[in-house]
Amino acid sequence: MTLLGILTSRYRQLLCWGLLLLGTVACTSSLKTPESVRRPSKNYTIEQFMATTTVTGASFSHDEKSILFSSNESGIFNAYSVPLSGGKTTALTRSTIDSTFAVSCFPKDSRILFTRDQGGNENNHVYVLEKDGQEKDLTPGEKVKAFFGGWSEDDQSFFVATNERDARFFDLYKVDAATYRRDLFYQDKVGYQLGDISRDQGWIAFDKSNTTSDSDVYLYHVATRQMKHISPHREAAQYRTASFDPGSKQLYYLTNDNAEFTRVRRYDLATGKHEEVEKADWDIFYTYFSRNGKYRVTGINEDAKTVIKIVDTQSGTPILLPNLPEGEITSVTISRSEAQMAFYLNGDRAPNNLYHYNFQTRKFHRLTDTLSKEIDADDLVESQVVRFQSFDGMTVPNVLYKPHQATEQSKAPALVWVHGGPGGQTRKGYSSLVQYLTNHGYVVLGINNRGSSGYGKSFFIADDRKHGREPLWDCVEGKKYLASLPYVDGERIGIIGGSYGGYMVLAALAFQPEVFAVGVDIFGISNWVRTLESIPPYWESFRLALYQEIGDPKKDREGLLATSPLFHAEKIQKPLMVLQGANDPRVIKPESDDIVAAVKKNGVPVEYVVFEDEGHGFTKKKNQIEGNRAILNFLNKHLKGESKQTAIGTPTPRS
Repeated sequence: MTLLGILTSRYRQLLCWGLLLLGTVACTSSLKTPESVRRPSKNYTIEQFMATTTVTGASFSHDEKSILFSSNESGIFNAYSVPLSGGKTTALTRSTIDSTFAVSCFPKDSRILFTRDQGGNENNHVYVLEKDGQEKDLTPGEKVKAFFGGWSEDDQSFFVATNERDARFFDLYKVDAATYRRDLFYQDKVGYQLGDISRDQGWIAFDKSNTTSDSDVYLYHVATRQMKHISPHREAAQYRTASFDPGSKQLYYLTNDNAEFTRVRRYDLATGKHEEVEKADWDIFYTYFSRNGKYRVTGINEDAKTVIKIVDTQSGTPILLPNLPEGEITSVTISRSEAQMAFYLNGDRAPNNLYHYNFQTRKFHRLTDTLSKEIDADDLVESQVVRFQSFDGMTVPNVLYKPHQATEQSKAPALVWVHGGPGGQTRKGYSSLVQYLTNHGYVVLGINNRGSSGYGKSFFIADDRKHGREPLWDCVEGKKYLASLPYVDGERIGIIGGSYGGYMVLAALAFQPEVFAVGVDIFGISNWVRTLESIPPYWESFRLALYQEIGDPKKDREGLLATSPLFHAEKIQKPLMVLQGANDPRVIKPESDDIVAAVKKNGVPVEYVVFEDEGHGFTKKKNQIEGNRAILNFLNKHLKGESKQTAIGTPTPRS
């Protein structure tokens, strides 16, 4: 996750939009590298890597003959449709300016819902694409942020939440599917996050954050307008809505109360009784039902990869899926008839691909082919989960990418890659930038420093109020681990990261100035006080939790200044690169402007890349190409000592 990207929409929606993947039967055999071929056989350009298409989301059409999804095939995300039988995809929206993401097909006709912001400012609106191709903004307003809340059981209406009344809070509206008339369904004046709406529309489940490691679930009874707290607890614990059951009799929720890992429980709406449902040796991060309740889908965060379980709810029997190509299944979507399923398959060397599965025939086939046609998958690398002991004995998990050309005789430069968050996680799976860097000879260690999610409650809270210290020291130990590998040049190790990871880059160069040879900061925080004071108003529901973990900009000002790299920039002596989106509402542009100006005063090499049409994360291919190429050129210059810029044209064969 990027900086506190867990704020507003349901966790299941977050997973469905964020974790989508690829695989193919045809390329299974090609993933085995012949020993007679030296790899990589080519050094690919960033244009070739970015010719890979990213696809995400899935919604079955009303007749269940096609699937709606999002793709950046055109260079910018738009809504597409693909027949279940396979074949050519069809672009349904054609934006050339702002990234557009598909949300849902209408259940009874060919209209679709989609969402779009303006230049990455995160003020997403909900739109409908009419049958005639016209777009209609259902949530207009210059500073309005909105999101989709689901369909009613009779399919005659749907829900949207917007902050148009008060920028801090999201009110829930019921929208008539025929006329688009909106009726207020619930008005929020507290700062709840929408969890789920029961099928009979009698109940709304809300989540409320107390701290980043402590949260609660509330139940609102629509008829009586009564709100009930259903998760009282003494010790810090996370409670989060999963899903109402299709019969509107029980609420399924996730919690790690009295346990290290998150499990599934349920609450009976009539009796108030809580029951255990499902647990694993890792965090369960979502569970939900198919339309009529025939299946329940559960996702488990198992050591940096997703494991999916599908259960027949009547018999309790697990659904056995067919053997699939190398990778992991995520983002399962089951059709309304419950006869079909769409899913994504992902692998380190295979980007997200959309698949279709028929429950009756038990046959599946791939609907997209996203890897660049110019890239041989054998030239890419498979990651490995590794662990090391940090300075205090704590075990730190990581995802390691080793270039084919790195050997004990030809030692490679390396990078410690720090995820966003703070409570994000580096996971296995395809990354164009990581594969681009490894293809050009860089070892990459995706570190899950203390405070990362996915490794239990104790590990997650181990960074609270310690930012700039213990989590950073884990990164220092990560550098030592890399230096201990026989194929790594210990004198040529840098650090790279985005959002909170960008902060860690700046903190490393300021507070551990002799450790890393270079730093690449991708929209990172340089001044905690300013960032905490400038958080978007729609983060109100999470603001106090953020203060609890990082610090209150008023009460803890001195400590925040002490851990803000901007006020210690004179210590930065190693080359620095900074990338920033001009419209970023989370880490605003002055965060990067100021650190660049301050470090330049030291006479240190600084490169600064700003994208005027991006926000917190770069979604346009042209910008990704420019930014990623600039990163490699910077690293080649300062870690490899190369003055030549990377080629833009044809790939370079290796001798």
